[in-house]
Amino acid sequence: MPVHFGPRPTSPRSSGWYRDVTSMTLSFLTDAEHVAQYLPQPYSVAEVPVVRITYACNRDVDWLAGHGYNLVSVSVAAKFQGERDQLEGNYCLVMWEDLADPILTGRELQGIPKLFASIDEHQIDDGRWSTRAHHFNHTFLEMRVSGLRAPTAEEIAASEAAREGRDHPMAWRCLPGISGFGVVSSQFTTFPSENIIEEAWVGEGQVTWQQQSWEQNPTQCHIINALADLPVVQWLPAVVARGSTNLIVMERLPREIG
Repeated sequence: MPVHFGPRPTSPRSSGWYRDVTSMTLSFLTDAEHVAQYLPQPYSVAEVPVVRITYACNRDVDWLAGHGYNLVSVSVAAKFQGERDQLEGNYCLVMWEDLADPILTGRELQGIPKLFASIDEHQIDDGRWSTRAHHFNHTFLEMRVSGLRAPTAEEIAASEAAREGRDHPMAWRCLPGISGFGVVSSQFTTFPSENIIEEAWVGEGQVTWQQQSWEQNPTQCHIINALADLPVVQWLPAVVARGSTNLIVMERLPREIG
């Protein structure tokens, strides 16, 4: 919207490619029963309940005419057991972005639960990477990675094996009726992407959530506080990577699953 002006303009340069992506992914094992309360049926928590917090600095984005933006997403390893589709992947609990354009298109076209936040571009200080997310001048998330080193061959093989057959990012597209009464659309979606990693390192990660009051963050405090309360059973190695991402994979376009 607004649809009365016609469709969004296109360009020969426009594609799904994000040409320059720098990411930090911090993962931990959590309590499966606790996090399961946030997954609607027919989603369920995977056998290994891993929560992933990912920061991405997206630059040289084709569909944005070379502009970019930052994001922070929180997902949990999950299964989808529908009548037609049985998938394994990661269920997106929430994704913050600092630009309206990808927030609107991601929510409306792919069903990704996106919100706005100011997200600092990552800083590198004496080998330690860090970033933070904040809203209404209140920081609610800080991410840090230190002790970076090249991954071993065994770690690379284990990472590839863990992703095999599980490359299905998933979400719940739920749109309320006018004035918020009722639900006019409830769909489960998957939105695959193609990722090319040019450089990668592993290290130790640290995440700090700041609980928020209604006065500090009136529209998101319940989400932030729920994530801050997720039990951390064990931290897993953090990953910092540089490469590119394609969000329009013709043979695996975003679709409804059921």
